[in-house]
Parts: sequence; structure tokens; C-alpha cells
Amino acid sequence: MIQLKQLVKKYGDLCAVNGIDLEINDGEILGFLGPNGAGKSTTFKVLTGYISPTAGNIQVGEYNILQHSKQIREMIGYLPENNPLYVEMTVYDYLKFVGEIREVNNFKQRLKEVIEQCGLHGVVHKQINTLSKGYKQRVGIAQAILHDPQILILDEPTSGLDPNQIAEIRELIIELGKAKTLIISSHIMQEVQAVCDRIVIIDRGSIVADGKTEELKSSFANRTQLVLEVQKAQAEDLWQIQENIVDIAELDVIELADSKFKLELEYEAENDIRENLYNYIKAQDWILLEMHRNNISLEDVFRNLTTQGGKK
Repeated sequence: MIQLKQLVKKYGDLCAVNGIDLEINDGEILGFLGPNGAGKSTTFKVLTGYISPTAGNIQVGEYNILQHSKQIREMIGYLPENNPLYVEMTVYDYLKFVGEIREVNNFKQRLKEVIEQCGLHGVVHKQINTLSKGYKQRVGIAQAILHDPQILILDEPTSGLDPNQIAEIRELIIELGKAKTLIISSHIMQEVQAVCDRIVIIDRGSIVADGKTEELKSSFANRTQLVLEVQKAQAEDLWQIQENIVDIAELDVIELADSKFKLELEYEAENDIRENLYNYIKAQDWILLEMHRNNISLEDVFRNLTTQGGKK
């Protein structure tokens, strides 16, 4: 089990991680989400022993990060967001270099297993700088698992990949998750839902949600999301809807082409505002082109809980 205990990391006056308490079970695939600057990468850097915490501690099994940093680092494989490869090397030379640093026993056998697992056949003797972004990510994952760690941390593993490459890396992550504890950071909500057993959302260095996807979505089940498209209206007038229809909890106005506007709003499920909203739009002499309800998604939960969503 991994335990983060009142973890704090400050850079001068900036508090990047602010008292995080978190337990991660053995064999769990955890999605670690948050907007840019929320503290995800800093948490990973502390967990991997790359930087020291300002306060608090991390316990991994019988070891803690303050006294047993080397032992914990040996247990962890890490793919940083920027995937720092030595691109002038061949794939083989790079993995051999990593194997020597990690003191991997029976390197040839382990290399064969990793090449098979990561689908690197045919590129082993190519220079890394000649590979596609998808294959570079595979090489990054290969170096992270070469020493067969118990814990694997992947920071934005599909960033910058095309849909086919994302699908390939996702399948690889699911396969790796059968034998390891995985912690994954990603901005792609569909990927997180498809791969992760549990999701933690952080904002401004603190945890704001923790649970399975359906549990997080159910916390917003008492709200209904409504999407409208109107014409013959002015943006400043559309923003007044929230003041005139009191049951609207959230409102967003998006300008479209051809003098059209898209309205996204939320209201309490027990207070159906559609009739009042229709009558209000009609009274303003606007044209209602479309109105439909949406199911609450993981992205909606994310936006509601984080600064990125504009709710704070």
C-alpha cells in the first residue's frame, strides 16, 4: 500500500501540494486528475524521490520517503510527462543504459520480455529520434518497466498521440495494470474512465474528489444539464437569464457563427425549468433552435470541482 500523509511541497511562497492524504491499494489503477498547475506532477516527483517534501511523508509498504528514498525508487517505474529520452541513441543502447543504471539482473531476458510487452519489434536498432511519437512513448514505458517495478507512475502517457496511438498505449496500460499498481495522470477523460479503477481529482494542491467514476458522477446526479441554441439575441441579454430564472445553478454562454449562441446551464433536478425557460425566450422574441438535456459526465464533474471550470 502507498500512503501519502499530510504531504506538502512549497516552492518559496507557492504551495504546490497542500496537505494531501491519500491511500493507494496494491494492484489498483488510480487516475490522478487536475487542471494544469494543480500539483499532479509535483506529487509524482515527491513520490518518486526526485524532490523532497516540505512537510509530511510518504509510506510505501514498510518504507518511508524520508528515510528510505533509494528503496522506494527501486520499487517505482516512472514515465514523466516530457518523456526525457536520449534520442541520439538506438532503442537497444538506451534500454541497455537504463538497465545498467537500474542494475537489472539477466538483462537480455528482461529486455526480450519488455520489447515483446511494449511492441518494440522492428525498431530495437533504430535511433530514437527517427521514431514516431507513439513509438517514443512505448520506449518511455519500456524504460519505466525494465526493472520490473511493483509500482508504475505514468504522467500524461498519451499526450500528443493520434487516436490510433492512444488506443494502442491504452491497451498496453491495461495489460500492465494486471500485475502492477498503476498511477496515471491524464487530461483525456475517456482514457481515465476506460482504464482506471478509481479517480482522485486535485485542485490547487488539495484533493477535491476521490472515488470510482460512477460515485463521482452520482454526487452530481441531483443536477440536470440543459443545452440550448438560440438566435436573434445579444450575449449580454443572455447572461440575464440566470437572474430572471432563479433555479439556474450554473450558466455558460458560447457565441457561435451566424449570430447564434449556445447556452449550457445546470439546475436542480427536482425543479424542471424548461417551461419557464421556453416562455422567457419567447417573451424576449428570440428564436429557440434547439433544447436538450445531457447526462452528467466525468468531464462535468472535473469542471465543477476545479478552478479550470470557473466555479471557484
